[in-house]
Amino acid sequence: MKILGLFRHAKSDWHDPRARDFDRPLNGRGRKGAAVMGRHIRDHGIGWDHVIASPALRCVETVEIAAEAAGRPLAVNWDRRIYLASSATLADLLREQDDAARSILMIGHNPGLEDLIFDLVPDDGSSPLRDAVEIKFPTAAYAVLELDIERWADLADNCARLVHLTRPRDLDPALGPELA
Repeated sequence: MKILGLFRHAKSDWHDPRARDFDRPLNGRGRKGAAVMGRHIRDHGIGWDHVIASPALRCVETVEIAAEAAGRPLAVNWDRRIYLASSATLADLLREQDDAARSILMIGHNPGLEDLIFDLVPDDGSSPLRDAVEIKFPTAAYAVLELDIERWADLADNCARLVHLTRPRDLDPALGPELA
């Protein structure tokens, strides 16, 4: 069995319309969300053997803030292929990973991360957590999947169980959706 963690970057700042998407930083709410989720990921107790992340600024800042809040530095492999990748690209990247890594944490973007959950977890009505992701996998959400595989190269559709899902608002209601 392999374990896959998916951590979506925290809320980014859209105030500079001239900024390239890749260079968008986190906003204040995103910084708070990244810190809250960093502590939660630490407390959840999985020691990640390998961490791979998009090098987009909002992911870099999410990782830095989450790691600082958790009091644990993260050795991250930055991989440009994760930036705005499709589920298929993310799955291909996972299939390349060294089998010595039992657990991998991937930090990236939607819709790729959300779609990866939909591809890996069967849509058979047996997963309330998958149903929750269908409603929304918001910024700074964290999911853990148990994969019924021995080798990363064997990653395939419907091979996983979604065993954990936490959104920032689950830990701090102030980080929930903004109401107009």
